Amino acid sequence: MFGLGWLDGLIIVVYLVGITGVGMLAVKKVKSASSFFIGDRKFGKFMMMMFTFCAGTHTDQAAIVAAKTYRVGASGIWYEWLWLFCTPFFWLFAPLFRRMRAVTTADFFHARYNQGVSVLYALLGILQLTAYIGLLLKTSGKMITAVTAGAIDADKAILVTVAIFIVYGVSGGLSAAIFTNLVQGVMTLILSFMLLPFVLPAVGGVAGLWQSLPDKNMLKIVAPDEITIFYIAVISLNGLIGWVVQPNCMAITSAGKTEMEGRVGVMCGIMIKRICTIAWTLVGVSAIGLYLGKQVDGDQIYGIVAHDLLPKAGPGFVGLFIASMLAAVMSCCGSLMVTSSALFTKNIYKPLLVKGKKDEHYKLVGRIVAAAVVLVSVYFAYRFTTLINGLEIAWRLQPTMGIAFLMGVFWRRANVPAAWTATLMTFITMLFTSDLTQFSIPWNFNAHFADKLPAFMLFHGKLYLPWQMITYLSAGFLSFIIIALLAKPMEKMRLEKFYECIRTSITPNEPETEPFTLPPGVKPEPRDVLVSHPDWEIPRPSKVSIIGFLAGWAAVGALIFTFYWIMRP
Repeated sequence: MFGLGWLDGLIIVVYLVGITGVGMLAVKKVKSASSFFIGDRKFGKFMMMMFTFCAGTHTDQAAIVAAKTYRVGASGIWYEWLWLFCTPFFWLFAPLFRRMRAVTTADFFHARYNQGVSVLYALLGILQLTAYIGLLLKTSGKMITAVTAGAIDADKAILVTVAIFIVYGVSGGLSAAIFTNLVQGVMTLILSFMLLPFVLPAVGGVAGLWQSLPDKNMLKIVAPDEITIFYIAVISLNGLIGWVVQPNCMAITSAGKTEMEGRVGVMCGIMIKRICTIAWTLVGVSAIGLYLGKQVDGDQIYGIVAHDLLPKAGPGFVGLFIASMLAAVMSCCGSLMVTSSALFTKNIYKPLLVKGKKDEHYKLVGRIVAAAVVLVSVYFAYRFTTLINGLEIAWRLQPTMGIAFLMGVFWRRANVPAAWTATLMTFITMLFTSDLTQFSIPWNFNAHFADKLPAFMLFHGKLYLPWQMITYLSAGFLSFIIIALLAKPMEKMRLEKFYECIRTSITPNEPETEPFTLPPGVKPEPRDVLVSHPDWEIPRPSKVSIIGFLAGWAAVGALIFTFYWIMRP
């Protein structure tokens, strides 16, 4: 049935029923609107590690890395490793998020700037998350269609996936997402590695690939063509600026008991993902040799490999693959759905539209909005032309408000006019330099200006992605600095309350407070900065921060060396 054996179908049904049951167990933990959105901040290091891994690791990444690798070679790994060099910085930023005592990142913009900037972030954040959920759904549909050789239609696969994670996500909120991630984390690991024992021997291993492929550059981790060192450096910078304002960062760093839970969870969880990325790349590279000279849809290569090789391994393998794939996409979509709901309910609906209602009212609104966000994301799922195209759109959306975030943390001169100007300049410049025709908007930058640009800014006759990023990031930073220096500074008392909060450590069993508010009896820690200037707030790192940061870089170096060693002839 649907191109599956009875054991495959049984495994899928058992997973779907089981994961729904696990998610529904978390319903009783939702005692307030805040617990729906951020949990009870009681999770330990292991739970936070699995939550971070699952929230940040999903089907689209495996499929996109394999697809890009199938097209360009081993250097396609940087389509996911673009955040590799950002990983050590997560150790430094995690305590900052926890000390905000906030529910959403929009709370940061409210405290540092004003409610208008907070609403702007909430709207852009919801747009980003909705588009990303759409990308995840499109990927899952394509993968299921590929692995069943078209027996299951992609549209139907998307609808079934949506129905399942809406049920437990709308009911249990972030707690349901975290609890289900214990199961889904294991299944995501299975999804990442289960193809390797079959696809590598089929092409004679990496040594066989070096002998069979005519273009040896396809097995180099830095390509001389598209994905160069310059490309990697720019998208890494873009990724770091975008990471701090990813809406789900507040959840993955702040749902734990203390700052250390957030640090360990985000660092270790993301490092597990970096290891999985090597497995996805090896599948894509092996597929080059496996389908050499054949016409194959690159977007579906991960599913096609599974369809061609797993049935030969024995009954049930295809079912396990599909169940693991659903686990990867559902675990991420669940947390993104709740985060979107939190942004709307806490930062738009409650302060602007309907004030003063009971907590039960906002909890109900949060659940309704969570479901609505997913339904809208289905629209995006059908608008992306390719998976790689969808990912590149997500990259460009992410840093839109990152400039206002970073400048607001480290520079006291940052103010409301600068935040608005930089955000709009970044967003408008990004749109201006893009091709919007796929969204039924009659604008294509390359059609009008590509032939007028110097050759070094082009790739295959179009604006090279790194240069597009440099253009909109430069526009954002320059406009921010100019306006911040010209406009009136922020109120001193507001700034003092903000900086006192983010430099004061979380105490054991600290009670919940309003965002950016220290609990009663907690005294703010003294100012201790690297640069002795009244306008700069660059904190002096602690011994724990330095050791963790260096350990992160050591892990990054070890991963790159390991991948290089694997891919050498």
